[in-house]
Amino acid sequence: MRIVDLTMPIADHFRWKTVLSVTGNIKAGDQFRISRLDAACHGFSHVDAQAHILADAPTIEATPLERVVGACRVLDLRDVRAEEEIGPERLAAADPGGAEGEILLLSSGWDRHEDWNTAGFWKRAPWLNRAAAEWLVSRRPSAVAFDFPQDYPIRLLLDGVTVPFDQHVTHDTLLRGGVTLIEYLVNTTALSERRVLLSAAPLKIPGADGAPARVYAIEGLSV
Repeated sequence: MRIVDLTMPIADHFRWKTVLSVTGNIKAGDQFRISRLDAACHGFSHVDAQAHILADAPTIEATPLERVVGACRVLDLRDVRAEEEIGPERLAAADPGGAEGEILLLSSGWDRHEDWNTAGFWKRAPWLNRAAAEWLVSRRPSAVAFDFPQDYPIRLLLDGVTVPFDQHVTHDTLLRGGVTLIEYLVNTTALSERRVLLSAAPLKIPGADGAPARVYAIEGLSV
């Protein structure tokens, strides 16, 4: 059995103001060291709830764990190019095949090309077109995980540019179709198997529309 960490660290980032404050100094005689974290629920590796885009939809604590923990197949997109538009044919060729209800992990290895702490990671990333998002929905997965900012307009947000929501094609298609989104993974090229057990359990924050997750894959199991 081999465990592979796929989580982007939660630390100060140019996109998301993140503050870790610490009180208590054990060396000075305090009994405890206590940390407090102020971070975005949709920053770093995280899970989206349907409430992220739909009024009166379930919030993150209602996400069943079996949707984000379980058998996962890895779609190898590691020869992806900067700013490449990914369509359904590309996804179909990368899919090792499996049952409905599994998690799909799109592994581009984009963090090998650009540092996620820089604008290039977000602005030069590959992205999915609507046909690709519709193809994913047609596979009937429980969740889809991405290691790149999968909707083209995400890069525009860095410049304060907003577009009609339906151009965020994976959010519009997958979340609306009941498929959970697992976003901003890293280190997926460390995976050597096409079928793994994936765990992306979000923090249980009642009323939140998303939550950070410690995401990891386990290889060497029969899944």
